[in-house]
Amino acid sequence: MKHQNLLSIAANLPQPPTNRGLVLLSAREMAKMRRVGRLAANLLNHLEPMVQPEVSTQALNDEAARWMHAHGAVSATLGYAPPGHPPFTGSICTSINEVVCHGIPNPKQKLKDGDIINIDVTPILDGYHGDTSRTFLVGQVATTARKLVEATQASMMRGIAEIKPGARIGDIGAAIQDYAEASGFSVVRDMVGHGVGRQFHTEPQVPHYGRRGSGLKLRPGMVFTVEPMLNEGTYELKFLADRWTVITKDKKLSAQFEHTVAVTQEGVEILTLA
Repeated sequence: MKHQNLLSIAANLPQPPTNRGLVLLSAREMAKMRRVGRLAANLLNHLEPMVQPEVSTQALNDEAARWMHAHGAVSATLGYAPPGHPPFTGSICTSINEVVCHGIPNPKQKLKDGDIINIDVTPILDGYHGDTSRTFLVGQVATTARKLVEATQASMMRGIAEIKPGARIGDIGAAIQDYAEASGFSVVRDMVGHGVGRQFHTEPQVPHYGRRGSGLKLRPGMVFTVEPMLNEGTYELKFLADRWTVITKDKKLSAQFEHTVAVTQEGVEILTLA
C-alpha cells in the first residue's frame, strides 16, 4: 500500500503522516523485517490459486485475514483511517483492471475471465510491517493486458537494481520511467513508495519517475517500498467517492508490483521474497 506524493493533490487521497522522519534499521530490526517480508510474500503465494473467474474479492480478503491470523499476524490496512477519511474495511487491497490502487474487497465483486487484479498485502508481525503486491492474470487475458503486467514487474526490478549506498532516489524513478515509457506505458505520478518498518509509512518518499542524480542519497539501513503503477493510457487518476479507490482517468488498465527493499552495505536486499 502506498501514499500520495506530498507535492500532488493531497486533499483528494488518504495520505498517512510523513513527519516521522527517516528511519535507519538496526540488524535486529532488519531480521524482523525479513521475517514479516517473507510472510507477506508467502501470503500472496497462498492466495494465487484462488485468483480464478467467479471468485469474489471478499473471498480473497477473508482467506487472507484467516491466513494472517493463523500465522500470528494482523492486517495493517483493516481499520486504517487517515484523518478525514473512513476506516479501510479490507484486510487486503484488491484492485481490478482500471483500479490503480486501494480497491476495497466486496462480496458482490467477482473476478471475470480476462481481468487483471492487483492484490496488496501488509501483515504486521512482531510489530513490523511487510508490504508487497502483485498483479495477477485471471483466465485468458488480452495481449495488451499481459504486456502491461509484464512491463510493470520488469520496471520495478529495473528500479530495484539501481539501489546501493550513494545512489539517489531519482535513480530508481528514472530507471522505472525509462523502461515503462519505452514499453509504451505511462507511470503514475501521484502515488509513491515509502519508508516502512515499525510504522506503516515513513520517509523517504520514492517516486516512480524522475531524474538520475536527484533526490535523497541512499544509506545502509534504509528500508522502503518500490511499487510502480503503470497505466495503459494516461497517467492521470480519478478518485472515487469512497475516498479510497483510485482509478485511471481514461478507464484504461493499470497494473502494479511492489517489493519492500533494504539498502545494504553491498547494494540492495529484497525483503518480500518467499
